[in-house]
Amino acid sequence: MTIYYTQNTLKTFIETQKSEGKTIGFVPTMGALHKGHLSLVRNAMTDNDIVFVSVFVNPTQFDNATDLEKYPRTLEADVALLKTLGKNIFVYAPSVKDIYNSDVNAEKFSFDGLEFEMEGKFRTGHFDGVGTIVKRLFEIVTPNNAYFGEKDFQQLMIIKKLVSKYKLPVHIVGCKIFREASGLAMSSRNDRLSEEARKESAFIYKTLLEAKEKFGTKSARQVKEWVQKEFSKHPLLTLEYVEIANLKNLKTVKRKSKNETYRIFIAAFIENIRLIDNLALN
Repeated sequence: MTIYYTQNTLKTFIETQKSEGKTIGFVPTMGALHKGHLSLVRNAMTDNDIVFVSVFVNPTQFDNATDLEKYPRTLEADVALLKTLGKNIFVYAPSVKDIYNSDVNAEKFSFDGLEFEMEGKFRTGHFDGVGTIVKRLFEIVTPNNAYFGEKDFQQLMIIKKLVSKYKLPVHIVGCKIFREASGLAMSSRNDRLSEEARKESAFIYKTLLEAKEKFGTKSARQVKEWVQKEFSKHPLLTLEYVEIANLKNLKTVKRKSKNETYRIFIAAFIENIRLIDNLALN
Protein backbone atom coordinates (compact mmCIF):
# COMPACT_ATOMS: atom_id res chain seq x y z
CA MET A 1 0.00 0.00 0.00
CA THR A 2 1.39 3.38 -1.00
CA ILE A 3 1.41 6.18 1.58
CA TYR A 4 1.75 9.76 0.35
CA TYR A 5 3.17 12.20 2.86
CA THR A 6 3.17 15.33 0.70
CA GLN A 7 0.53 16.88 -1.50
CA ASN A 8 2.97 17.40 -4.39
CA THR A 9 3.68 13.69 -4.85
CA LEU A 10 0.01 12.86 -4.31
CA LYS A 11 -1.17 15.36 -6.93
CA THR A 12 1.22 13.94 -9.54
CA PHE A 13 -0.16 10.44 -8.97
CA ILE A 14 -3.80 11.63 -9.07
CA GLU A 15 -3.24 13.53 -12.32
CA THR A 16 -1.95 10.32 -13.90
CA GLN A 17 -4.94 8.33 -12.65
CA LYS A 18 -7.43 10.92 -13.91
CA SER A 19 -5.73 11.08 -17.30
CA GLU A 20 -6.52 7.35 -17.58
CA GLY A 21 -10.19 8.09 -16.85
CA LYS A 22 -10.21 6.60 -13.35
CA THR A 23 -12.67 7.83 -10.74
CA ILE A 24 -11.45 8.68 -7.25
CA GLY A 25 -13.30 8.04 -4.01
CA PHE A 26 -12.14 9.80 -0.86
CA VAL A 27 -12.58 9.06 2.83
CA PRO A 28 -11.15 11.80 5.08
CA THR A 29 -10.29 10.56 8.58
CA MET A 30 -8.32 11.58 11.64
CA GLY A 31 -6.97 8.05 11.96
CA ALA A 32 -7.51 5.58 14.79
CA LEU A 33 -9.52 3.64 12.24
CA HIS A 34 -12.27 1.20 13.19
CA LYS A 35 -14.97 -0.83 11.43
CA GLY A 36 -17.08 2.28 10.91
CA HIS A 37 -14.30 3.85 8.85
CA LEU A 38 -13.85 0.60 6.93
CA SER A 39 -17.55 0.61 6.01
CA LEU A 40 -17.02 4.05 4.42
CA VAL A 41 -13.99 2.76 2.52
CA ARG A 42 -15.96 -0.25 1.27
CA ASN A 43 -18.68 2.05 -0.05
CA ALA A 44 -16.02 4.13 -1.78
CA MET A 45 -14.44 1.00 -3.30
CA THR A 46 -17.79 -0.06 -4.73
CA ASP A 47 -18.36 3.28 -6.47
CA ASN A 48 -14.86 4.23 -7.64
CA ASP A 49 -11.78 2.90 -9.43
CA ILE A 50 -9.37 3.94 -6.68
CA VAL A 51 -9.84 5.17 -3.11
CA PHE A 52 -7.82 7.62 -1.06
CA VAL A 53 -8.00 7.65 2.73
CA SER A 54 -6.49 10.66 4.45
CA VAL A 55 -5.13 10.24 7.98
CA PHE A 56 -4.65 13.65 9.56
CA VAL A 57 -5.42 14.91 13.06
CA ASN A 58 -6.58 18.41 12.22
CA PRO A 59 -5.51 20.93 14.88
CA THR A 60 -7.89 23.71 13.82
CA GLN A 61 -11.07 21.81 14.70
CA PHE A 62 -10.16 21.21 18.34
CA ASP A 63 -11.37 23.78 20.85
CA ASN A 64 -9.61 21.85 23.61
CA ALA A 65 -5.80 21.54 23.45
CA THR A 66 -5.87 18.49 25.75
CA ASP A 67 -8.23 16.65 23.38
CA LEU A 68 -5.86 17.36 20.49
CA GLU A 69 -2.89 16.11 22.46
CA LYS A 70 -4.69 12.93 23.58
CA TYR A 71 -6.14 12.08 20.18
CA PRO A 72 -4.67 8.70 19.14
CA ARG A 73 -2.14 8.60 16.30
CA THR A 74 -1.93 5.04 15.01
CA LEU A 75 -0.86 5.29 11.36
CA GLU A 76 0.86 1.89 11.25
CA ALA A 77 -2.21 0.11 12.63
CA ASP A 78 -4.49 2.14 10.36
CA VAL A 79 -2.55 1.10 7.26
CA ALA A 80 -2.57 -2.55 8.37
CA LEU A 81 -6.36 -2.38 8.73
CA LEU A 82 -6.82 -0.82 5.30
CA LYS A 83 -4.66 -3.51 3.73
CA THR A 84 -7.26 -6.09 4.76
CA LEU A 85 -9.75 -4.53 2.35
CA GLY A 86 -7.74 -5.14 -0.81
CA LYS A 87 -5.90 -3.17 -3.45
CA ASN A 88 -6.54 0.22 -5.03
CA ILE A 89 -6.53 1.97 -1.65
CA PHE A 90 -4.00 4.74 -1.11
CA VAL A 91 -3.22 6.73 2.02
CA TYR A 92 -2.50 10.43 2.34
CA ALA A 93 -0.83 11.09 5.71
CA PRO A 94 0.38 14.69 5.59
CA SER A 95 2.14 16.71 8.25
CA VAL A 96 0.55 19.86 9.67
CA LYS A 97 3.09 21.86 7.65
CA ASP A 98 2.10 20.12 4.40
CA ILE A 99 -1.53 21.17 4.92
CA TYR A 100 -1.16 24.57 6.58
CA ASN A 101 2.41 25.63 5.81
CA SER A 102 3.18 28.15 8.60
CA ASP A 103 -0.38 29.43 9.07
CA VAL A 104 -2.14 26.94 11.35
CA ASN A 105 -5.42 28.83 11.55
CA ALA A 106 -8.96 28.11 10.44
CA GLU A 107 -10.70 30.10 7.75
CA LYS A 108 -14.00 31.74 8.68
CA PHE A 109 -17.09 30.24 7.06
CA SER A 110 -20.79 30.89 6.92
CA PHE A 111 -22.89 27.76 6.63
CA ASP A 112 -26.18 29.65 6.66
CA GLY A 113 -26.70 29.08 10.37
CA LEU A 114 -26.05 25.32 10.46
CA GLU A 115 -22.81 26.00 12.36
CA PHE A 116 -24.62 27.63 15.29
CA GLU A 117 -26.89 24.69 16.14
CA MET A 118 -26.10 21.82 18.55
CA GLU A 119 -22.38 21.07 18.29
CA GLY A 120 -21.73 24.68 17.32
CA LYS A 121 -23.11 25.84 20.68
CA PHE A 122 -20.70 23.66 22.63
CA ARG A 123 -17.56 23.59 20.45
CA THR A 124 -16.45 27.12 19.59
CA GLY A 125 -14.88 27.40 16.14
CA HIS A 126 -15.17 23.69 15.49
CA PHE A 127 -16.95 23.93 12.16
CA ASP A 128 -14.58 26.61 10.86
CA GLY A 129 -11.82 24.05 11.46
CA VAL A 130 -13.84 21.31 9.75
CA GLY A 131 -14.62 23.53 6.77
CA THR A 132 -10.96 24.56 6.46
CA ILE A 133 -9.52 21.05 6.41
CA VAL A 134 -12.23 19.49 4.23
CA LYS A 135 -11.97 22.26 1.63
CA ARG A 136 -8.18 21.95 1.52
CA LEU A 137 -8.30 18.17 1.27
CA PHE A 138 -10.83 18.36 -1.57
CA GLU A 139 -8.54 20.79 -3.40
CA ILE A 140 -5.56 18.46 -2.94
CA VAL A 141 -7.18 15.07 -3.62
CA THR A 142 -9.76 16.35 -6.16
CA PRO A 143 -12.07 13.34 -5.63
CA ASN A 144 -15.13 12.50 -7.66
CA ASN A 145 -16.94 11.25 -4.56
CA ALA A 146 -16.31 11.73 -0.84
CA TYR A 147 -17.79 9.62 1.97
CA PHE A 148 -18.86 10.71 5.45
CA GLY A 149 -20.70 8.87 8.22
CA GLU A 150 -24.06 9.97 9.56
CA LYS A 151 -22.84 9.72 13.16
CA ASP A 152 -21.53 13.26 12.63
CA PHE A 153 -24.76 14.24 10.91
CA GLN A 154 -24.40 17.97 11.49
CA GLN A 155 -20.89 17.82 10.03
CA LEU A 156 -22.25 15.94 6.99
CA MET A 157 -24.81 18.68 6.37
CA ILE A 158 -22.18 21.39 6.78
CA ILE A 159 -19.88 19.68 4.26
CA LYS A 160 -22.75 19.48 1.77
CA LYS A 161 -23.32 23.20 2.33
CA LEU A 162 -19.58 23.86 1.85
CA VAL A 163 -19.59 22.03 -1.48
CA SER A 164 -22.69 23.90 -2.62
CA LYS A 165 -21.52 27.38 -1.59
CA TYR A 166 -18.01 27.02 -3.03
CA LYS A 167 -19.16 25.04 -6.07
CA LEU A 168 -16.63 22.29 -5.36
CA PRO A 169 -16.72 19.52 -8.01
CA VAL A 170 -17.25 16.60 -5.62
CA HIS A 171 -20.29 14.48 -4.80
CA ILE A 172 -20.88 13.96 -1.06
CA VAL A 173 -22.14 10.53 0.01
CA GLY A 174 -23.64 10.11 3.48
CA CYS A 175 -23.28 6.60 4.93
CA LYS A 176 -25.32 4.93 7.67
CA ILE A 177 -24.00 4.83 11.23
CA PHE A 178 -21.97 1.68 11.86
CA ARG A 179 -22.74 0.30 15.32
CA GLU A 180 -21.23 -2.12 17.78
CA ALA A 181 -23.30 -5.19 18.65
CA SER A 182 -24.71 -3.30 21.66
CA GLY A 183 -25.92 -0.47 19.43
CA LEU A 184 -23.20 1.98 20.51
CA ALA A 185 -22.17 4.11 17.53
CA MET A 186 -18.64 3.24 16.43
CA SER A 187 -16.11 5.92 17.33
CA SER A 188 -12.35 6.16 17.84
CA ARG A 189 -13.21 7.43 21.33
CA ASN A 190 -14.84 4.12 22.28
CA ASP A 191 -11.41 2.52 22.78
CA ARG A 192 -10.76 4.96 25.62
CA LEU A 193 -13.79 3.65 27.53
CA SER A 194 -13.47 1.11 30.34
CA GLU A 195 -15.28 -2.18 29.82
CA GLU A 196 -18.09 -1.05 32.13
CA ALA A 197 -18.43 2.36 30.46
CA ARG A 198 -18.53 0.81 27.01
CA LYS A 199 -21.33 -1.49 28.11
CA GLU A 200 -23.29 1.32 29.78
CA SER A 201 -22.89 3.63 26.76
CA ALA A 202 -25.28 1.42 24.81
CA PHE A 203 -27.91 3.28 26.86
CA ILE A 204 -27.59 6.20 24.40
CA TYR A 205 -28.86 4.21 21.41
CA LYS A 206 -31.49 2.45 23.52
CA THR A 207 -32.81 5.85 24.58
CA LEU A 208 -32.82 7.11 20.98
CA LEU A 209 -34.90 4.12 19.89
CA GLU A 210 -37.43 4.67 22.68
CA ALA A 211 -37.55 8.39 21.88
CA LYS A 212 -38.37 7.55 18.27
CA GLU A 213 -41.25 5.40 19.42
CA LYS A 214 -42.58 8.15 21.70
CA PHE A 215 -42.24 10.79 18.96
CA GLY A 216 -45.18 9.17 17.18
CA THR A 217 -47.63 10.21 19.89
CA LYS A 218 -45.89 12.90 21.97
CA SER A 219 -44.66 16.42 21.22
CA ALA A 220 -40.97 17.18 20.61
CA ARG A 221 -40.82 18.98 23.97
CA GLN A 222 -42.29 15.99 25.80
CA VAL A 223 -39.83 13.59 24.14
CA LYS A 224 -36.86 15.81 25.04
CA GLU A 225 -38.03 16.08 28.64
CA TRP A 226 -38.39 12.29 28.80
CA VAL A 227 -34.81 11.82 27.49
CA GLN A 228 -33.46 14.33 30.04
CA LYS A 229 -35.26 12.48 32.83
CA GLU A 230 -33.89 9.10 31.71
CA PHE A 231 -30.31 10.40 31.64
CA SER A 232 -30.72 12.05 35.04
CA LYS A 233 -31.33 8.56 36.49
CA HIS A 234 -28.23 7.03 34.89
CA PRO A 235 -25.31 6.71 37.34
CA LEU A 236 -22.48 7.06 34.78
CA LEU A 237 -23.75 9.06 31.79
CA THR A 238 -24.14 12.84 31.88
CA LEU A 239 -26.29 14.38 29.17
CA GLU A 240 -24.80 17.48 27.52
CA TYR A 241 -27.74 18.03 25.20
CA VAL A 242 -30.67 16.37 23.50
CA GLU A 243 -32.11 18.10 20.46
CA ILE A 244 -34.91 17.30 18.05
CA ALA A 245 -34.22 19.19 14.86
CA ASN A 246 -35.74 19.86 11.48
CA LEU A 247 -33.53 18.32 8.78
CA LYS A 248 -33.84 21.36 6.53
CA ASN A 249 -31.88 23.65 8.83
CA LEU A 250 -31.22 21.73 12.08
CA LYS A 251 -33.34 24.24 13.97
CA THR A 252 -35.05 23.07 17.16
CA VAL A 253 -38.54 21.72 16.51
CA LYS A 254 -41.21 23.70 18.32
CA ARG A 255 -44.24 22.15 16.65
CA LYS A 256 -44.35 19.01 14.52
CA SER A 257 -45.61 19.15 10.94
CA LYS A 258 -46.59 16.23 8.70
CA ASN A 259 -44.56 17.63 5.82
CA GLU A 260 -41.25 17.93 7.68
CA THR A 261 -38.49 15.43 8.49
CA TYR A 262 -36.95 15.27 11.96
CA ARG A 263 -33.93 13.79 13.67
CA ILE A 264 -32.96 13.45 17.33
CA PHE A 265 -29.41 14.22 18.48
CA ILE A 266 -27.67 13.38 21.76
CA ALA A 267 -24.28 14.34 23.20
CA ALA A 268 -23.25 12.81 26.53
CA PHE A 269 -20.20 12.27 28.71
CA ILE A 270 -19.00 9.10 30.39
CA GLU A 271 -15.60 8.88 32.13
CA ASN A 272 -14.93 12.41 30.75
CA ILE A 273 -15.26 11.07 27.21
CA ARG A 274 -17.77 12.77 24.94
CA LEU A 275 -20.01 10.58 22.80
CA ILE A 276 -22.55 11.67 20.17
CA ASP A 277 -25.30 9.82 18.34
CA ASN A 278 -28.46 10.56 16.38
CA LEU A 279 -31.45 8.86 14.80
CA ALA A 280 -34.07 9.66 12.17
CA LEU A 281 -37.50 10.07 13.75
CA ASN A 282 -39.77 9.89 10.69
